[in-house]
Amino acid sequence: MRIWIERGANSGIVGSTGFELSADGSHALIRSVAVSGSMRAAGTGTRLARYALEEAARAGAERAWLFSRRSGPFWQKLGFTPADRDMLASVLPETQQVRLFTSTGQLEREVAWSRDLSGLSRTQQ
Repeated sequence: MRIWIERGANSGIVGSTGFELSADGSHALIRSVAVSGSMRAAGTGTRLARYALEEAARAGAERAWLFSRRSGPFWQKLGFTPADRDMLASVLPETQQVRLFTSTGQLEREVAWSRDLSGLSRTQQ
């Protein structure tokens, strides 16, 4: 898992994001983008999400996936479309979030999203 934390001028945490790659590296599960209340609506979440997507592409991922029941409009602005949660679970079965959701029965209540990563930088492969 790769996680980034952004700190503000006073060293307080402003936001965080991250992703997990599939075993073959072609899929990335984007983990939550979290932003402190004072930084919301300032573009911080969008910038962090784009950073995670670009880093996933640089790592070799061809498709990004995520779970979100409440933030669909945010992710749609970043090119995500509704996806089949069982497909997500089948391509990313070893990720911590999929394992947890499957073992607790929460998977059936989740909403999946996906987007192609072609066109994003892959210079670091």
